[in-house]
Amino acid sequence: MLKHMSKLCTIKQFISRKATGAYQFRYKHEIPDHLKDIEENPKPKFSDMVDYFFHKACILVEDKLVEDLGKIRGNKETKEQRQAKVKGIFNQISSCEGMLAVSFPIKRDNGQYEVIEGYRAQHSAHKLPCKGGMRYSMDVCADEVRALSTIMTFKCAAVDVPFGGAKAGVKIDPRKYSQLELERITRRFSLELIKKGFLGPAIDVPAPDMGTGAREMSWMSDTYAKTLGYKDMNAHACVTGKPINQGGIHGRESATGRGLFHATEHFVNNECYMDYVGLKPGLKDKTLIIQGYGNVGSHTHRYFHRVGAKCIGIIEEDGSIFNENGINPSELEEYKLSKGTIMGFPGAQKFDGDLMTHECDILVPAAVEQVITKDNAVNIKAKVIAEGANGPTTPAADTILRKKKIIVIPDLLANAGGVTVSYFEWLKNINHVSYGRLTFKYERESNYHLLQSVQESLQNALGKDIPIHPSKAFRTRIAGASEKDIVHSGLSFTMERSSRAIQDTALQLDLGIDFRLAGYANALVKIFNIYSTAGFAY
Repeated sequence: MLKHMSKLCTIKQFISRKATGAYQFRYKHEIPDHLKDIEENPKPKFSDMVDYFFHKACILVEDKLVEDLGKIRGNKETKEQRQAKVKGIFNQISSCEGMLAVSFPIKRDNGQYEVIEGYRAQHSAHKLPCKGGMRYSMDVCADEVRALSTIMTFKCAAVDVPFGGAKAGVKIDPRKYSQLELERITRRFSLELIKKGFLGPAIDVPAPDMGTGAREMSWMSDTYAKTLGYKDMNAHACVTGKPINQGGIHGRESATGRGLFHATEHFVNNECYMDYVGLKPGLKDKTLIIQGYGNVGSHTHRYFHRVGAKCIGIIEEDGSIFNENGINPSELEEYKLSKGTIMGFPGAQKFDGDLMTHECDILVPAAVEQVITKDNAVNIKAKVIAEGANGPTTPAADTILRKKKIIVIPDLLANAGGVTVSYFEWLKNINHVSYGRLTFKYERESNYHLLQSVQESLQNALGKDIPIHPSKAFRTRIAGASEKDIVHSGLSFTMERSSRAIQDTALQLDLGIDFRLAGYANALVKIFNIYSTAGFAY
């Protein structure tokens, strides 16, 4: 359905016509009544936000999908029958296929008992396994987990990762529990998932999220391997984001931040987009403000710093710091590791006020959902927003930002680096071999033979010794690609291709700079085609 378009002049034409997002819908699919006032709601339900963008995408592509069904060879359905099928598939895609809510007791180190709440949502099984992170946060609830699993469905489709969407959450503040208590909670929650069929390398594969990391994934993997998976040779593929020595993959920890960097790069390097927002192409000398300095924020800071961008501000839960000359990422990370906070960092000053609305070129919300709202969107001065968090922008704020000619790189693209590299790790686990291991020595010897062949050819032709010396860049690659090289290359390629596909979709659907809706539409068409060809009702 969606063809590749790349004419820069066309980009300018589309942006000038549709930048405000004032779309004229003429389709039969409609926004549900309970979502029609969402652009006036300063604090909507998280799941309503996701559903709203989904229904807008349905409206955009419905007629085309009905038309395409009629072009399939041998299809004798009437237009009404095709419309009914499209509507049925839309309803299937919008529904959460499975939701698990559990509660279980744990004994704390002081001898007291506490009941823990946990959730796991499997939004879509159009492709298996389902995939999505597991977070530890006091904000965890059924609505949040369902919304995040829905985003995961569209995120995986947007970057062509063959997973369905899922998400998990445990309602705790991990900072208030000892390591032993966290292990008890993680292993018990894993057992609850196992008992209900919500964990397994071919069924449902969690990953780290807010408040969790490689340690928690290690506990989950071990629990599965010693219970249901004790006869499964692929048992350790039941989670991703594991330590390297337990089947993890190099580059996974930094993947979300690195993916965000690459996605931003493909928008900021576009001359037409930058001309539209009043910036020069390229990341060098661009100013950056990051909200949230966890895994995503810190790695994002590092990659932008390496190409000459300047992070002037960091926003955290306990305060903000600012330095107009730039903040050094290595020094800040070292300080935070030793002090547990960014406050007091000698390389910046404390900032009083809302740093989110300070002047900068690129703003990266990399913490929690709904931080850019109807109330503060009018004051945001950034030219580009790259969403490192899931759902940081409400629909009302989204409309305001487009009217202000601010480019928003949506979450389902910007933070998809994590699930992309999780896919690489999952493949590594079920293939039972590290990337590069089988070819490493062969490639090194092949490269040496190539240099020797060139040298001999020149000597035979010219009749004298001509030594061939590899360049510095070639020497670093002469031994072939390491696992990290392959992961970085695959992630870069994925983000480049996915960014271009979403930009092209925005052009074809006449969406201007509404890349969020373009991303949803692009993903929706892919998921729809799977259901329509495989059969969704039987």
